[in-house]
Amino acid sequence: MASERVTLTVSDPDGERDVDLSSPNKVIWKDSDITKAELADYVQTVAEPFLNANGHRPVSLERFRNGVTAGSESFFSKNPPKGTPDFVDAVTVTYNSGRQHPQIVLNRPSAIVWAVQMNTIVFHPWASLASDTDNPIELRIDLDPQPGTDFKDAVVAAHGLREVLREADLEPFIKTSGNRGLHVFCPITPAHEFLDVRHAVIAAGRELERRMPEQVTMNWWKEERGERIFIDFNQANRDRTMAGAYSPRALPTATVSTPVEWEELDEVEPASFTVRSIPQRLADVGDPWARMQDKPGRIDTLLGWWERDVENGLGELSFPPEFPKMPGEPPRVQPSKRVAENWDAEGNRVGD
Repeated sequence: MASERVTLTVSDPDGERDVDLSSPNKVIWKDSDITKAELADYVQTVAEPFLNANGHRPVSLERFRNGVTAGSESFFSKNPPKGTPDFVDAVTVTYNSGRQHPQIVLNRPSAIVWAVQMNTIVFHPWASLASDTDNPIELRIDLDPQPGTDFKDAVVAAHGLREVLREADLEPFIKTSGNRGLHVFCPITPAHEFLDVRHAVIAAGRELERRMPEQVTMNWWKEERGERIFIDFNQANRDRTMAGAYSPRALPTATVSTPVEWEELDEVEPASFTVRSIPQRLADVGDPWARMQDKPGRIDTLLGWWERDVENGLGELSFPPEFPKMPGEPPRVQPSKRVAENWDAEGNRVGD
């Protein structure tokens, strides 16, 4: 029934709004038999905590025309597509290339339902608000298990990272990634731009690596990481995002990236957090991130650690390949393929 269409009445802060949903019986997660209508119900149920974590900021929508199946393909919507309704907002942002363009902003429940209508499954919010896109309000660290490690190893690393961040006068919050890893967020005042926040993340990661060298790594190149948890510092870059809190993931069991309390972390089973289970969890325990922005901290201490490390010879780390070449960045070539005499001290290929 591809032509079937229903109209959902969505409760927004400024009143009720009708949103059309085509093909409501279309199965989005084949293994779980979750339909588009069920996903639309889910995002309405979690709208308040979802918008607290992901709203009022630029967001990229990861869309799947054919749902989640083996080999299913997705594409990203950053700019508002043609026909975007007026209840879906946008803000002009500056990307790393220097290019500027409008990007989608979700400010109300009806906008999230519209995103579901557009076949969005994963929501990727920026770390900054639409009111000040250049200065993040969150310091974000992705703890990414490498081959030979698992979620339990990420939990051990997360506890160590919490100690480091608290010593730097920050209060960390944590969520499952919806897959194998963990995301640690610290609320911060929007007083520094993305590169400064990235340096703060690197400083925290280096400190954790010094304390747990057998458990975690800051090595950008996979061949150097070993069986350790990778501290993905590049998720702190402008226009680099991870799945937002309460966002579904494009995995067969419809898992959700879920905020948890530190006290429950050791017993968490991330596979149990799904589109079908999260509404009841919220009803039972509430939103662990509800208070996140109550007392934002500052990254001054971490930036002091960054400067200390620079003075001790630890400088810039690699950027993702799509980024422009940055001052002081190491060579963008795998160490195993690097021939020393072909690179200068600034990481540029000789002769380029």
